[in-house]
Amino acid sequence: MKIERTETARGTRIVGAAAYPRQADAVPHTEAVGATAGVLGIPESEFTPRVRDAISTLMGEVDNLRRELQATRERLDEAEKNADQDQLLPMLNRRAFVRVLTRQISLSARHGTPSSLIYFDLNQFKSVNDSHGHPGGDAVLKQFAQVLAANVRDSDCIGRLGGDEFGVLLSHADQAQAHKKADLLAQKVHQSPTVWNGQSIPISFAYGAFEMKAGDDADTAIARADEAMYAHKRGTR
Repeated sequence: MKIERTETARGTRIVGAAAYPRQADAVPHTEAVGATAGVLGIPESEFTPRVRDAISTLMGEVDNLRRELQATRERLDEAEKNADQDQLLPMLNRRAFVRVLTRQISLSARHGTPSSLIYFDLNQFKSVNDSHGHPGGDAVLKQFAQVLAANVRDSDCIGRLGGDEFGVLLSHADQAQAHKKADLLAQKVHQSPTVWNGQSIPISFAYGAFEMKAGDDADTAIARADEAMYAHKRGTR
């Protein structure tokens, strides 16, 4: 009985190696084919060269299918990433940001932890495009996005909500903390102006923060943060 268990275990290990090409390099191909035939119940007397070739072909097809499946998964992952990414900036687009925001609202309600949303809006951005062209305007947007990304935590999330509107989702941050963070981000943006064709492009912007409450949805959170931003914009004017 002990001998039978040892032989069965050995055969199983060889089949496992044959199923994963990178781990099977040390196992001779003929030995792997022979072990596979044994596991499939093919008697030794019927283990002819034709059977050996058929099993070898089958193993090759399985390996090819495995590689094709992995390549398909990688393409799907890349497609999903591209679908969530803003076309211009290194951040989420509005659709993906709303999805993350919805999930964060649910998590905050479930665990009783605060989370807040900061809304940024560039003032009179059309004048930047008119003065410096769309490439200059794109440079301003990219610089703005990079400053935001460089000054938030890994647990936070940034997204482009519109042409010149941005959202910053702060996990574990109440209203006071969100206001403090918004002021810090504004300071960092002012300290890092966009330089385009040797010229510094000045910009102004308004921002507002809103702490999400239980029962809020993504649209409500964005609307309230937008209202806070407009209140700040009216105050700065």
